[in-house]
Amino acid sequence: MSSPSEQAADAGPSTLHDLDHTHARPGTTAYRRIALALFLAGFTTFSLLYSVQPLLPLFAAEFHVGAAASALSLSLATGALAFAILCAGALSESMDRKRLMFASMAMAAVLNLIASVVPSWHAMLLARAIEGLVLGGVPAVAMAYLAEEIHPNGLGRAMGQYVGGTAFGGMMGRVGVSVLSDAFGWRPALFVVSVLGLLAAIGFWWLLPPSRHFVRRRGVTLSEHVAAWRGHLTHRSLPLLFAMGFLMMGMFVAVYNYAGFRLMKPPFSLSQSAIGLIFCAYLFGIAASATAGSLSDRFGRAPALLSGIALATAGVVLTLATWLPAVIAGIVLLTIGFFVAHSVSSAWVGALGGRSKGHAASLYLLAYYIGSSTLGAMGGWFWDHSGWTALSGYALVVLAVAAGAAWGLRARQQA
Repeated sequence: MSSPSEQAADAGPSTLHDLDHTHARPGTTAYRRIALALFLAGFTTFSLLYSVQPLLPLFAAEFHVGAAASALSLSLATGALAFAILCAGALSESMDRKRLMFASMAMAAVLNLIASVVPSWHAMLLARAIEGLVLGGVPAVAMAYLAEEIHPNGLGRAMGQYVGGTAFGGMMGRVGVSVLSDAFGWRPALFVVSVLGLLAAIGFWWLLPPSRHFVRRRGVTLSEHVAAWRGHLTHRSLPLLFAMGFLMMGMFVAVYNYAGFRLMKPPFSLSQSAIGLIFCAYLFGIAASATAGSLSDRFGRAPALLSGIALATAGVVLTLATWLPAVIAGIVLLTIGFFVAHSVSSAWVGALGGRSKGHAASLYLLAYYIGSSTLGAMGGWFWDHSGWTALSGYALVVLAVAAGAAWGLRARQQA
């Protein structure tokens, strides 16, 4: 296992200037403002994006579509987001990062609000797809901003707090919408989440300091962007990190998409609100993200990554039980494992991104959201045809491939 100093050296010469006093260090006001602002960015992105996930059974009933078809309300948004992230990562090299993130958050909140009031299934899918497109300005830019503005000694913790914001947003989107939909219907529930997203965007704008280390690159040509992406794709470690995002997010979404369908059926027969409360497991994801960042800064990223995959695997196995407490424990372990792996991978990509951190972050998140859109949606086929046992087996195969990729990263880190 490499030491933290060796990991810093792995990031390349471009990070040596990060050791000066102008970067935000843990304990400073600037660090706290950045951490809170990016927490709000993560909250907004995931609360808006995943607010429809617990509503899939309701969509299936109201619009007379199957389980896999109902998941289009999520997979179209994440698929569009994957494409948009690639473009946003390139645009962020020549555009103000703060303005781009704020505009993306605000427009996405408005589009989610529109999706809550349009009358037809196809109109809602269109609004959700466009929402995914505009959200692309947040995730890739947020990772690049943190890598540029935070001192290396605190980068893992800051990235963990940002990922914790995504966990909190994912939880509130699911739990809040579930409870509100039981009381008032799914349309008012989506409306409320959209308004909260808009308020969070305003808080983000007020809190986030302007970039101090971002160097605007005007007149960047398409060939330069392609060259930057090609450089990251031929890096000795980055492609395995991109694969990690693809596999872990795809597995995670596949399980969460169809857990509600299973829990509404016997022997559980839970209400929409009760199912939503189970997603409070995201609270453990928030804690795990911050802890994983700090531990990876101290002990190394590869061991933390492998431990996250192991926890997720144990969680999937537990969900096979027919005893509700065991299923809940499985969802908790799965959530912890996923957010540990995602937090560690995100920080690792930022450290290895060199001068084109925005491009590296965009490739990671492109893979991450393509995994959500494709592997997550494929889970519907297993659920529709063979139930939860088949879906769990599918998730375990994906986790086995992720473990192989993580082991390859460990070997390259030690080489």
